[in-house]
Amino acid sequence: MQGLFTNLLIIDSILIVIATLMQPSKQQDALSALSGGATDLFGKQKSRGFEAFMEKVTVVLGVLFFAFSLVLVYLSSH
Repeated sequence: MQGLFTNLLIIDSILIVIATLMQPSKQQDALSALSGGATDLFGKQKSRGFEAFMEKVTVVLGVLFFAFSLVLVYLSSH
């Protein structure tokens, strides 16, 4: 059982890295660092399409990562 969850955790970790790398880059980040972030206050837009999908996938994979980690901790202590 512990081997199964270890394999699932490794697969989930690889998928998190892939999902993070597939997210579109935000070029405004460098500009907001120079301007103090004033453009972010008024220019905040809700992500749509592929960007929104990738954010949801990353969140789900992150939740699965922590769930698998907690299950492995529980299994190793018993």
